[in-house]
Amino acid sequence: MTSALPYLALTMGLMSSFHCIGMCGPIAMAIPVQGGSKFKRFTGVFVYNSGRAIMYAALGLFLGGLGSSIVFIGYFRYLSILSGILMLAYVLWPHRLDRYFHPPQFWKNLVQLIKNQMSSLLRSRSLASTFLLGVFNGLLPCGLVYLALITSIATGSPTYGALFMLVFGIGTMPVMLAVGFFKQWLSISLRTKMRKLMPVILSIAGIILIVRGLLIQYPSSIDNNQETITVCHGK
Repeated sequence: MTSALPYLALTMGLMSSFHCIGMCGPIAMAIPVQGGSKFKRFTGVFVYNSGRAIMYAALGLFLGGLGSSIVFIGYFRYLSILSGILMLAYVLWPHRLDRYFHPPQFWKNLVQLIKNQMSSLLRSRSLASTFLLGVFNGLLPCGLVYLALITSIATGSPTYGALFMLVFGIGTMPVMLAVGFFKQWLSISLRTKMRKLMPVILSIAGIILIVRGLLIQYPSSIDNNQETITVCHGK
């Protein structure tokens, strides 16, 4: 099951990018280097998306570390199953989840602070500001990113959590690069078709996490005791 996670991360990133064009696309189009040469435009959009992917990886590193502590206390299988159930619930009852789960006020204030910082960065033409713009964008609320982060927790490792989110971020890059160069390719029809595939991908991800949790087996205490007891056959 673990070997399937990189492909799952890449697919989730690609599918979610079609969903997030409405939020991230205008920012990519507003990057100050858009008015320059094609090389400058590509560099700006690439640096922006690299900052976003690196922030995703940093979040995956932190949450994967949290998952590793759950592995240590022996509840990892339940975490994996719960993560899969949450993913299926998002597919089956998205509006109900949005209705009952609201972010706390401090989180709303933090998001507003991030947006203010992004507004000031948009006025700068440096690549460093463009990179930071992508980093801050990686912190903006997004349900599909949250689901990817839940999966990074379920990897049970800071390294795997970071890699999962990095691959997820890389998966979003082709479409986000296309926003800056080939917007005419991303027709409403294409975006609609790709969004319809997203519930299928999330359902597969949820099932993988649930089955992964069910297959995890911990050694019993009896077996451990038998391995550590030395039997003497002397007279």
